[in-house]
Amino acid sequence: MANKQLHILSSRSRSPILLFTICLFAFSFLFLLFSLSTRHPSASPYPNTNPNLSLKPETSFVDSLEHFLDHKYPRSSSSSPFPTVSEEDVSRFDDQVFSKDSDRFYREPYYPLDLPIRVYVYEMPSKFTHDLLWLFRNTYRDTDNLTSNGSPVHRLIEQHSVDYWLWADLIAPESERLLKSVVRVERQEDADLFYVPFFTTISFFLLEKQQCKALYREALKWVTDQPAWKRSEGRNHIFPIHHPWSFKSVRRYVKNSIWLLPDMDSTGNWYKPGQVFLEKDLILPYVPNVNLCDTKCISESESKRSTLLYFRGRLKRNAGGKIRAKLVAELSGAEGVFIEEGTAGEGGKAAAQIGMRKSIFCLSPAGDTPSSARLFDAIVSGCIPVVVSDELELPFEGILDYRKIALFVSSSDAVQPGWLLKFLKGISLAQIRGMQRNLAKYSRHFIYSSPALPLGPEDLVWRMMAGKLVNIRLHTRRSQRVVKESRSVCACDCKRANFTVPVL
Repeated sequence: MANKQLHILSSRSRSPILLFTICLFAFSFLFLLFSLSTRHPSASPYPNTNPNLSLKPETSFVDSLEHFLDHKYPRSSSSSPFPTVSEEDVSRFDDQVFSKDSDRFYREPYYPLDLPIRVYVYEMPSKFTHDLLWLFRNTYRDTDNLTSNGSPVHRLIEQHSVDYWLWADLIAPESERLLKSVVRVERQEDADLFYVPFFTTISFFLLEKQQCKALYREALKWVTDQPAWKRSEGRNHIFPIHHPWSFKSVRRYVKNSIWLLPDMDSTGNWYKPGQVFLEKDLILPYVPNVNLCDTKCISESESKRSTLLYFRGRLKRNAGGKIRAKLVAELSGAEGVFIEEGTAGEGGKAAAQIGMRKSIFCLSPAGDTPSSARLFDAIVSGCIPVVVSDELELPFEGILDYRKIALFVSSSDAVQPGWLLKFLKGISLAQIRGMQRNLAKYSRHFIYSSPALPLGPEDLVWRMMAGKLVNIRLHTRRSQRVVKESRSVCACDCKRANFTVPVL
C-alpha cells in the first residue's frame, strides 16, 4: 500500500514537469513558424531594399538623358578649375595612398581582392560633361547628319553611349543606386580607380574638327595635371573611348590608362600596336538598337521563327568588313536566307526587330571594325548569332561563355560554296532550343539602364575591373621605384591573335 501511494505521488510530481516541457516545445515551434513567415525571401543576391526597384528601369538613352538633364542635373554655369599641382602635392598624395592601402592590407583579410571597387569620379569642367550632353539633346531631333559611310551621327552616339550610362550611375545618390560592385568615394586617396567623365564620342561627331581637337587637348591637360594621374602615370584611370574614331589625336598620351572599347582591332587600322590589350583595357557591348525580347517573347516566337538565317545592315564595309560582300554573294537567293541593305531611322529599326524575331540564326559579320552592333541586337532578340569575324574580342568574356549563345565560324569556311548553310542545317533542334534559353538568360547582361541593374553591363564592368586591380598596383609601384638603368617597361611578346573555329 505504501509503495502504491509512493508511485501515485511520484507520478503527480512528474506531471507539472511534463506539462511544462510540452508547453515549452509548443512555444518554440510557434516562434520558429512565426520567424520563418516574417522573413523576406529573395532569389537575388541583391535584396530589394530600394524603392526604385518597383519602378521600371529606363533603357532608352534619349529618354534617360532627358530626365537626367531636366530633373537631376539641369544646366549649370559652374565649372571645376584647372588644377595646379606641384611635386610636393604628388608626394603628399602618395603618402596618403600608402597609409590607406596599408590600413586596408592589415585590416581586410582579402585585400587587394575586394568588392566593392572604390571609384573616384572627377568633377571636370562642364565643357567636358554637361555641355556636351546638352549639345546632343538640343540637336538630335533636328538633324539628319550622316557620317562619310552613311551612318546617322546621333544614332552612332547612342550606340556608343556607354560613357553616359556609367557616369549617370556613379554620380547618382546612393539611395537611388542598386549596384553593390562599385561605390563612389569622395577622397582621391580612398580610390582604387579614377573615372574620367569626358564624352569623347559626342565631341567627335558634333563639334567642328579643330574645335574637337582643342577640347581633347584641354581635357588631356586637365586630367594629366591631377596628382593621382602623376602618381600612377594614369594606370588606374578609366577613359571611355568607345567609338574607334574618338580621342584619336591624343591617345598616345593616355596609353597606360584603362580604355573602355567596343573591340580590339589587332590589324592596326584603328589602334596603334601596343595601345590596347585585354590585360589593360575592357570591352563593352554596344547599346542595342532594338527592344528586348524577354523569356516570354522568346518562348512565344519559337514557332514563328521561319527564317533560317537573317541579315539586315550595310552590305559593304571597309577593312575586315569586306567579308560582307563575299557572304552576300555566297548566300543571296538561298532558301531560308534573308539578306537586305539596312536603312536608318525608326523604320529601319522596326524592320530589323521584326526580322530578327522571325529568324533562328542572325548573321554577324565584321564591320569596319571586328565588332558590330548587330551582334548585340541579335542577342537581345533571341536570334542565335553566327559570328564571322576572326579578330573579334567580346565583352565580359572573363564572366560570360559565348559558346552557349552564339556560333563562331572562320571567314575562310564561311565563304566556301554551300558550307555555311550546311553547317547551320546540321545544328540539332535540341541545341537550338538550349541556345535560345541561354539567350533569354544572357540578354540582361547587354541592356544598359537607369538605374543600373545588378548583372547588367554596368555591373559587369566593375566585376571585370576587380580582376585588374592587383596588376594595376603592381605596375604603378614598379614604375615608382625603377632606376634609369632598369627596363622601364615589362615587354611580353607572347600575345597571339584570336582565331575562331566553328563550334558543333
